[in-house]
Amino acid sequence: MNEKKAVGEKAADYVKDGMVIGLGTGSTVFYTITKLGRLVQQGLSIKGIPTSLQTEKLARELGIPLASFKEIDHIDVAIDGADEVNPDLALIKGGGGALLREKIIAKAANTFLVVADSHKLVDTLGAFPLPVEVVPFGMEMTRKYLEVLGGSPKLRQNNGSPYQTDNGNYIFDCSFQKITHPGELERDLNLIPGVVDNGLFVGMADIVITLNRQKEIDINMRK
Repeated sequence: MNEKKAVGEKAADYVKDGMVIGLGTGSTVFYTITKLGRLVQQGLSIKGIPTSLQTEKLARELGIPLASFKEIDHIDVAIDGADEVNPDLALIKGGGGALLREKIIAKAANTFLVVADSHKLVDTLGAFPLPVEVVPFGMEMTRKYLEVLGGSPKLRQNNGSPYQTDNGNYIFDCSFQKITHPGELERDLNLIPGVVDNGLFVGMADIVITLNRQKEIDINMRK
């Protein structure tokens, strides 16, 4: 069974006619967007707000109408993936480099729905290096501040040069090993001058769709 496809397509059930949808980035939500494209061709009326240029390109290819924040005043449902999910539905996101736009869209959504295969479920966040988006100016100092907080930052590369986000920023992938207090770390990281945002999404996910051990769809709601 293709877990990503199963949970990704299940998320499309939460999309209704007339909704504004936040379209996430990644290999699992790809299946959500692909199914939404088929539904649009069958008459579903929605508007999408993409979290990345990559997702924008995919949505246009599938014929999904797009909107911007200038045109809408709310998002009904944002659907996105995650790199790690803990039992409290706190997330690590940003492996695809779109964490800032993903967080802006998730915050603006009435419902933030996360799709994740079972391998993304963890007891404690941190095995996946935490992405931290930083402005290029002064990044050497920003790196030092990240180390003070206990991280081991590694500048993300792309073909031998620093990886650039869609916003023109850089990303430090920070190994923290175990993140036992993700809310505190999220706050402390964002207090560092030069940090734009980080990939901890705490208290944001309303629903997480995954598969249980019996390979059946499992829907978890934030308490």
